[in-house]
Amino acid sequence: MSVNLENEYLSEILAQYDFPEELLGATRYGNGHINETYCVVCQPKEGDAIRFILQGMSQAAFPHPEELMENFVNITSFLQRKIREEGGDGKREALQIIRTKDRKNYYTDHNGKVWRLVPFIEDSDCYQQATPELFEESAKAFGRFQYLLRDYPAALLHETIKDFHNTEDRLKKFKAALAADKCGRAKDVAAEVEFVLKREADCSVALNAQREGKLPLRVTHNDTKLNNVLFDRDTKTGLCVIDLDTTMPGLSINDFGDSIRFGANHSAEDEKDLSKVNFDIELFEAYTRGFLEGAQGGLTEAELEYMPWGARLMTLECGMRFLTDYLDGDNYFRISYPEQNLDRCRTQFKLVSDMEQQFEQMGEIVKKCAAAANK
Repeated sequence: MSVNLENEYLSEILAQYDFPEELLGATRYGNGHINETYCVVCQPKEGDAIRFILQGMSQAAFPHPEELMENFVNITSFLQRKIREEGGDGKREALQIIRTKDRKNYYTDHNGKVWRLVPFIEDSDCYQQATPELFEESAKAFGRFQYLLRDYPAALLHETIKDFHNTEDRLKKFKAALAADKCGRAKDVAAEVEFVLKREADCSVALNAQREGKLPLRVTHNDTKLNNVLFDRDTKTGLCVIDLDTTMPGLSINDFGDSIRFGANHSAEDEKDLSKVNFDIELFEAYTRGFLEGAQGGLTEAELEYMPWGARLMTLECGMRFLTDYLDGDNYFRISYPEQNLDRCRTQFKLVSDMEQQFEQMGEIVKKCAAAANK
């Protein structure tokens, strides 16, 4: 057995699994910054090579990996069943766990790190940059993710990252960093601070709706970026939603909104020239159309009403997080120059301003797309 090992203990993990035929190698794979990911290649006696994805969970990002894996196994099993019931291909349209030799869903190595193995979904592609067509296709995939999991009891899922999209808590942390001002930077960001404080009430809009029973708790992905969808190589249609580690209880409007924050503009996240940062209402419409088509009427009237708020709040929240980290000394987000988090913050706030100016139009687009999806 000839195996290309990139660390001294990888063979320990590989030995826990019954791979088909000859194990050829395991090499680093993908562009992720959180988990440790490898592509494992096996060669059967006949036919093409067979590939798998092996991932080690980040102990820093996920302090309770056993809870993460319980979520992962239960969600993927549920998706597999639903997809088969609808006549789909469960092997290509959802992830599935491969058990160890002793029938466990994951392996914990001698360093306490948790590893999982899943099949490689062949003839699929992952994109880092969106065209309008890919953006809409990703929307269909994330909308369908909501639809397939509409009956899953979200409250039974573990919260893998506490208060991840709790905008009130993000505001609280921002205020604490502002008061501490441990780097002496507050004097230079008065306009950004004022921007947040003027929108303090906004931070409670979705949470109040949830507390009042208007917005139901759903299974949410919480990282709905383009590169978390695999696309069929031939048809370029959304095939499978991946990277389920932050999947936990949440609001559907947050999943929708984070995609809009990420994709409905044409600028870099740290663009210094804010004249180049603009919310693209046409991309908003394309994503809304795809998301609601994928959701197949599974969202409530209140969720539809609050979808534009999801876009505003996820963008405001992200900007607050960048500003908080800047005030705190850049301890969370990686930076390549000293003011990068401030530049990131400013792009998000510019998008929020654009959304506020077009908020009524966003609501009309949601109504139009919902009516078309429900025909």
